[in-house]
Amino acid sequence: MSRKNALLLSLLSVAIFIISFGFGYILGVVAAPQDPAFASVEQVWNIILNDYVEKDKIDVDQLNQAAIEAMLELLDDPYTTYLDKESYQLSFEDLEGKFEGIGAVITVDDDGQIVVVAPIAGAPAAEAGIQPGDAILEVDGVSTSGMGLYEVVLKVRGQKGTSVDLLILHSGETEPVEIVIVRDEIEIESVSFEMKDDIAYIRISEFNERTNEELSPVLEAIDAANATGIILDLRSNPGGLLQTVIDVTSRFVDEGLLVISIRDNEGNLEELKANKQQITTDLPMVVLVDSFSASGSEVLSGALQDHNRATIAGSTTYGKGSVNYLQQLADGSGIYITAARWLTPNGNLIEGEGIAPDVELELEGDDAIQWAIDFLHGIK
Repeated sequence: MSRKNALLLSLLSVAIFIISFGFGYILGVVAAPQDPAFASVEQVWNIILNDYVEKDKIDVDQLNQAAIEAMLELLDDPYTTYLDKESYQLSFEDLEGKFEGIGAVITVDDDGQIVVVAPIAGAPAAEAGIQPGDAILEVDGVSTSGMGLYEVVLKVRGQKGTSVDLLILHSGETEPVEIVIVRDEIEIESVSFEMKDDIAYIRISEFNERTNEELSPVLEAIDAANATGIILDLRSNPGGLLQTVIDVTSRFVDEGLLVISIRDNEGNLEELKANKQQITTDLPMVVLVDSFSASGSEVLSGALQDHNRATIAGSTTYGKGSVNYLQQLADGSGIYITAARWLTPNGNLIEGEGIAPDVELELEGDDAIQWAIDFLHGIK
């Protein structure tokens, strides 16, 4: 899978589950430009409306949308996109940890192909055999070629009990298969936990509004079990809400330490630091990551790595390190635009680079977990 220019949209709990990688958004209304550079654009607009021969064929809304989309396309930025009125309203759906849909995280690669980052365990997509790296070629018989990520999301999403027909090319295969998935309500427990002898294994599937709260009883149980180390599994974790990531990071590093810096288009830096949490831990840690660990999971991994708090093991992470915000336009539509980049505490750029692990692992699944157990026991 090509991952350098993947598009991951912010704050959209939809049928195919897109996690917030922009870490929040700013709302506002964009006024019409007054710059003389736009004089020609306004002139062409007026000429079309006044002089075009087949006036009855002119759809002002479509002209407006086409002009906006053309400008955004020229930016050649995979995270910047136009949202029509319906899509803009859908973007307000909160990351509450439950939604109706098929339960999968998707992205779009350098070639414009829609690719599954990860199915959510137990959700319809996973039950139907959808796997990380699978390409979605068609939705209900309509090709996804040339579609934006948001457009595909809207086609796949739907109410519980309804079905969607997907043409899927499984990773590593040459022939696509048709998969019909019945949508359902998906409720996510973002944190799972078990003791593996004296080692605590914690998996965080994504960072939603409940993640930090779910972590509290886990850390209490770890303390009660006299654990000697922690494995934090962030494999295929696509990210989440900024405040959640900061809070979770604060469970493992000292209050006041830098978690992430945000660099805007003028080079200004905003520093976000660890805050006070009632229940924390200083146990030795291994963090497992892979090429589908994205955005928020990269922020957490990068902070723990830069502060020498954990050993990062696996493969280089996704490389999504852009800050995006949603801005409303005068007609009720909106644009989702890249406004800044993220830097790890040591100043390393995440965008397009990812987090390189301290230890490269070819092991997958439970084999990687066993490696981490052995590492924490001092065998590796």
